Amino acid sequence: MTNPTFPSASGPITLDGPDGALEAHVDWPEDGEPVKAITAIVCHPLPTEGGTMHNKVVVMAARSLRELGAVTVRFNFRGTGASDGLFDHGDGETDDLRAVVQWVREQRPGTQLWLAGFSFGAYVSLRASADLQPDALVSIAPPAGRWDFAAITPPTCPWLVIQGEQDEIVEPQAVYDWIDTLKQPPELIRMPETSHFFHRKLMDLRGAIKHAMKGYVPA
Repeated sequence: MTNPTFPSASGPITLDGPDGALEAHVDWPEDGEPVKAITAIVCHPLPTEGGTMHNKVVVMAARSLRELGAVTVRFNFRGTGASDGLFDHGDGETDDLRAVVQWVREQRPGTQLWLAGFSFGAYVSLRASADLQPDALVSIAPPAGRWDFAAITPPTCPWLVIQGEQDEIVEPQAVYDWIDTLKQPPELIRMPETSHFFHRKLMDLRGAIKHAMKGYVPA
């Protein structure tokens, strides 16, 4: 298949991935909101545990970035939703992200590339960051302790990590211990009384992302 041109309005699209079609959705800032030279790709949590691009944390993260002026792209990893292929334990999913990034960079040259991910999506975007060299990275509940973070090269770009203090899936201390090993640690926001899926804390998540990332928005 041939990839589409970047749409001028919000809506679903289908991209050509390394293992077949990838289901995706592009969203522009709301009418009247300023559009900045940023394209932000947001990666979803573990597909084998129900994670999709429609996950509420992913949707809120994308909304937060749009309110800063970014155009956002969410997509389903292989084997999720209408995306072809089978779950590949992070390897193939990293290739899926590379394919989406390549399309974005071809279609929107001259804009900054921001990557964001929640849980498994944070792992995938972190794995790919050394190769893809994003202009900014947002990692929400990165699953240190559940996936192999030893080989991850921390990004040199502005990098935000948000971790719930009462995360029942990702052990918060494992995240903090991993960050303590890094020579260039991220900005870390610990959210008290917050579970993995940010129940009743989604608006706090929105505010945390906007407050932390607003200084990196290009003029």
